[in-house]
Amino acid sequence: MRHFGHLADDVRDRLFLEQPRAFTADGDAAVLATALGATLYSPATRPTLRADIRKQAAQGVVSMVLCLEDAIADHEVPAAEANLVARLGELFDEVAGATASGEISTGCTHDLPLLFIRVRTPAQITDLADRLGPAVGLLTGFVLPKFTDETGGDFLEALAAAETATGRRLFAMPVLESPELAHLETRREQLFGIARLLDKYRERILAVRLGVTDLCSAYGLRRSPDLTAYDVALVAAVIGDVVNVLGRADGTGFTVTGPVWEYFPVQERMFKPQLRRTPFAEAEPSGEAVRQRIIEHDLDGLIREIELDRANGLLGKTCIHPSHVPAVHALSVVTHEEYSDARDILDQERGGGGVMRSAYTNKMNEAKPHRAWAERVLLRAEVFGVAREDVSFAELLSACLCR
Repeated sequence: MRHFGHLADDVRDRLFLEQPRAFTADGDAAVLATALGATLYSPATRPTLRADIRKQAAQGVVSMVLCLEDAIADHEVPAAEANLVARLGELFDEVAGATASGEISTGCTHDLPLLFIRVRTPAQITDLADRLGPAVGLLTGFVLPKFTDETGGDFLEALAAAETATGRRLFAMPVLESPELAHLETRREQLFGIARLLDKYRERILAVRLGVTDLCSAYGLRRSPDLTAYDVALVAAVIGDVVNVLGRADGTGFTVTGPVWEYFPVQERMFKPQLRRTPFAEAEPSGEAVRQRIIEHDLDGLIREIELDRANGLLGKTCIHPSHVPAVHALSVVTHEEYSDARDILDQERGGGGVMRSAYTNKMNEAKPHRAWAERVLLRAEVFGVAREDVSFAELLSACLCR
């Protein structure tokens, strides 16, 4: 699979100085963690789950979570499990058949998103791995909800057991969303306990996810579409502490992903609101340009939050609507300026360190303090590509929206 692989070759050639590289579900964990991008959640109850996975992959989604937890009602769990097993079985048969006929050259998952199942209990991991049979080969791993230092061990032991039973590498993505993490008096103990637990299972941890909706629920809070998670002081404090303990760049940290954005465009509003100015503005806008502007306005809050995610050390984002995916991925592309700075910093560091003016002549690049940042930028460049010097975020987003 490849980010922006759903765009035509000539469009990618126009947008990218360095093209996003292809990767597989069996690839390096650091590459996969960086490549998660916009991780789209889907309720496991959907009868069209197999077709949904195919459709989202064709539209640029690279990671999906099939949810058996908060996305469905308690009484729906047995039916959702059965639906999930059946639909993934059908998908496996479909791609395995294409492989046998030569339509797919190698592997059975390279044209699908990275697939994860969000479970409710540890027992579901081993049970589903057994029920899926060979279709477990479609999975990259499991999402572990309400993860604490008390409950997390059972989840991770179940994952290890499923891995042994299936012979399939399976990753974990713990979700930090418990009241113990929100409450000040227990947060420190929780974070250091979680850090010790995750370190014990380091090879199985792909990324740590933040459940901001649950954190807010502990205080009866909900942010409006005009505010980001960072405008909610309690949430911002938790994010800062999570990155402080679990997102360190000294080899002890993990990829921490951005929180979910709860709002998405309503179809009836898309064509009828008052006109607002956006990066796509024209003197006499066409109907499509108006639609584009409205979509852009609906994404304004999301775009601000993604930028703040990056500034605070988070990478990728939990998404509940396909309209969020293009913005997350467009803002994940490395700009020409970032790429230039990162390469200069690492070249300078290899030469012994020091300080130099950036090639854009607008900042100081200090080799040793900026090294970890530069390494992360080049890893992101590998999976999301590098934009050409004259290509902006608006053009990247427009290319995805207008496809």
